[in-house]
Amino acid sequence: MKPLKWILSALFLTSLLTLAACGSDSEDSDEETEQKETNEESGEKEEEMDHSSMDHSGSGEVPAELEDAEDPTFAEGDKAVITDSHMEGMEGAEATIAGAYSTTAYIISYDPTDGSERVEDHKWIIHEEVEDAGDEPFESGDEVKIDASHMEGMKGATGTIESAEETTVYMVDFTPTNGSEKVTNHKWVTESELEETE
Repeated sequence: MKPLKWILSALFLTSLLTLAACGSDSEDSDEETEQKETNEESGEKEEEMDHSSMDHSGSGEVPAELEDAEDPTFAEGDKAVITDSHMEGMEGAEATIAGAYSTTAYIISYDPTDGSERVEDHKWIIHEEVEDAGDEPFESGDEVKIDASHMEGMKGATGTIESAEETTVYMVDFTPTNGSEKVTNHKWVTESELEETE
């Protein structure tokens, strides 16, 4: 009789352990799924405006055919507050205007030449940074070849124009609000993304 009790006890304990393990796996799986979904949701948002690989500072060189703005709201040397957030620490930062130019600015989506993930709604490239751009501005939906290197894999990539805006664009110097290094000759901020300092 005793061996039967031992066998039944062993079977009972084995069953309990198996159920506990399954429950644990199930819980882990649910947590992993939730975490994955959370990461995917946040990843989508990050992907839209992830400029972590952007060369924030520039050389200050501009395309030869780019025209200086005749009467910009902010002249070279003026201070202004940036109201948009192309990158972390940009919104709310005080900028010094390094240049003001009249052009058409484009929001574009493109597949980087280095094989990294597609970039959606990048702000901004300008008309003079599109290969073989004629006199007429491009329209939403046009496919273009990019001749700008704001981010790795951008130059030479084929992009789609998401929107076009005839405006004054500014090259700016600013210190990000998150305490990271000063950015110089950043390209580009549009007229509507700047406001006067108080």
